[in-house]
This record gives sequence, structure tokens and C-alpha cells, in this order.
Amino acid sequence: MNLDIHSFGGRAAWLCLFFILAQCSPARRAEWHLLTDEFAPAWKAAGIPEEGAVTIQNGEITLQPGQPMTGARLDAQAWENAGIPTTRYAIEYEAMRVEGNDFFGTVTFPVDDSHVSLVVGGWGGTLVGLSSIDDMDASENATTGNAFFENNRWHRVRIEVRDDELRAWINGKLFISTSTRGHKLGLRAGDIGRCTPFGFASYATQARIRNVAIRRL
Repeated sequence: MNLDIHSFGGRAAWLCLFFILAQCSPARRAEWHLLTDEFAPAWKAAGIPEEGAVTIQNGEITLQPGQPMTGARLDAQAWENAGIPTTRYAIEYEAMRVEGNDFFGTVTFPVDDSHVSLVVGGWGGTLVGLSSIDDMDASENATTGNAFFENNRWHRVRIEVRDDELRAWINGKLFISTSTRGHKLGLRAGDIGRCTPFGFASYATQARIRNVAIRRL
């Protein structure tokens, strides 16, 4: 398709063309659905020793029980190439613990130049919290909470990564609202680091994850 700029009337034509190109630019993209065909090839098993099988099909990730942990991660280059932000963004997904009694929908995600994990259903099945803040994991820092997670039920998670704050809701209830200003963010030592830059993990459980979306804030 050829555009004759002069036929649009000078400066107004250039402004119109600039607007069209800006809307098509990856930097202007507002949301990403990470289990669509666009991203499916970029997912892979995290490579955790003795992890269970990982399948990604029909818009779902299934994590089979590991010894003890299983993970899946999105390739770092795919995240970067898509222009997905590392701050001022929201994560939404649904997770189900099919069987087991420990964490099943734990997501690891970037916060500026660091990463943290939202633990969902840890420490025997009920713990919720961020790991790690100031070298304290989800069971030790101020974000620690508890909830009952029924097996074979989808649980909705939303996380907001803001300039100086992290928030997390589960099934519409606000569980975490914490300032990150002046605090050290990082991951608990161990295999969870294999889930960076963005990924999911389960601990001795069978888990399913679907409807994973990232949106700019």
C-alpha cells in the first residue's frame, strides 16, 4: 500500500501517519496474553532438578508434581522482544491445585532490575506472601498471610507492580499492599531462580495455570 503524503494536506498528514505508527509500535502495546499462540513457543520447563512433567497446550500450563518442585518459565528474550515492562504493570492469571497440599500458583516476576515471587498456598497449603524482601522469605516478612485454597477450583490472582509498591489480590481479596521504597527485593535462594524472568512453580503438587495476562498500568 502506497501513501501519498501530499494528498493528505501537509503537516496534518504527517501527524496522522505518526499517530498510526505510534499505535503499532511495541512500546505502545498495552497488554499481552502469555498463553496464546504468540508466546506458546517461548515457554519451557524451568530445568529444576527432579521436576515433574510440564505441558503447555490449549492455553494452559500443567505442572506435574516434582521432587519436590516443578517450574515453567517464559524465555527472557521473548519478554524483552515483546516490550513487556518491568514496572507499572499488572499480572493476572488463574491457578488451580489439582492435588497436593502445598504451593501451586507461585509466580516469579520482575520488579525493575530485581525479581520476587508471590507464594500462593505454601507451607502446608495456606501461606500467601512475597519472597523475598530484605532477605526474608514469604513466611518471615510483613507480607505474610493465610488463606484456604480448595483443590480443583480456579483461584484468580492479580498483582500490581508500581513504582514503590507491590499489591496482590486473590479471588478479589487484597492480601498484600507493601512499600518497596528502601527495601531489598530478591528471590529465595534455590531453584526458584530458574523461573526468571517470568514463570510459575508448584511444590509437590499438580497445578494448572491459565489466562495469564500482563497489562500496563
